[in-house]
Amino acid sequence: MSRFLNRQYESLEPYTPGEQPKTEGLIKLNTNENPYGPSPKVLEVLNQTEISKLMLYPDPEVSVLVQAIADYYQLETEQVMVGNGSDEILAFSFMAFQNENRDIYFPEPSYGFYKVYGDIFRAKCHPIPLKEDLSIDTKKYKNLQGTIIIANPGAPTGIALNLADIEDILKSNGSNLVIIDEAYIDFGAKSCVPFLQKYDNLLVVQTFSKSRSLAGARVGFAMGSRELISDLNRIKFSFNPYNLNRLSILAAAEAIKDDAYFQKTREAIIRTRQEIAEQMRALGFTVLPSSANFIFAKSDRLSGKEYFDGLRKRKILVRHFEKDPVSDFVRITIGKEDDMKELLNITRELLEAKDSKDLLERTEV
Repeated sequence: MSRFLNRQYESLEPYTPGEQPKTEGLIKLNTNENPYGPSPKVLEVLNQTEISKLMLYPDPEVSVLVQAIADYYQLETEQVMVGNGSDEILAFSFMAFQNENRDIYFPEPSYGFYKVYGDIFRAKCHPIPLKEDLSIDTKKYKNLQGTIIIANPGAPTGIALNLADIEDILKSNGSNLVIIDEAYIDFGAKSCVPFLQKYDNLLVVQTFSKSRSLAGARVGFAMGSRELISDLNRIKFSFNPYNLNRLSILAAAEAIKDDAYFQKTREAIIRTRQEIAEQMRALGFTVLPSSANFIFAKSDRLSGKEYFDGLRKRKILVRHFEKDPVSDFVRITIGKEDDMKELLNITRELLEAKDSKDLLERTEV
């Protein structure tokens, strides 16, 4: 690091994204991207005419997209704010909504950016351990003294909370902001959006990266009370008023309007997820109940690192987290059926090789 770096950031541990390979021929199941392309309507709107307008600044109000989101969720436009990916929305939230004591509570493990943003914006982070079964202990989120942020479904587990538990958290924290990060909500869990009419301490954050197939466009959005959204926009216009480019605005607006394509692709992912989970369990894996576009699995015959490395050598990328209590697991993004079949074939080969090696070692002893 240089001698000019603010000492506040010397010990900062940056978020580590999943590998983005530079080589061809890999099956990429490590970053929870949607295996299906964007809506055909997205491809139609990104035409030469719109590309020729890139010398112009985009609409800072993002009016077309805000209106489309508001229409879809039956909200007022004043209840919607759009950002450069949900990561930017979360960063703005950490900047804007820390209470006087600057305390922020979130599950551990969870999405790595929560801790990173807490450190950047000098909040007092209070990670709350998951239960032994890796589900969130909702009792530990009641009557706290600070901002609460929970990914639902959970990251990296995929386990979803029910709405009754989330409402209990909202009720018991009337003086605290509760942020529900719904990046994976469309793959089987129920959204908290209906609660926005009852609770002014709720902020719901979603993304176009997963279920809308626009990870490369970087579009996220927040939904909340008019006052919360006004606060977020105050931060946005003080920091980066042109935070979304012209093409991403158009792409996201068309993506959310094409509900038929959205339903078709998300249902395909859910169906494949259920099938792969059953087949992994048949191979002896423990697979957590997932409401996301991935599964979280472990084997008692291969360590998480062994399984990750074995797949990587055979050109399949998954995600492995080295820290306990999830070091025995790998996170596997749901891809197309052919990719998942190849994953299963390689998994069988790895298990057979491991069993043969163990048998040889026992024989030699």
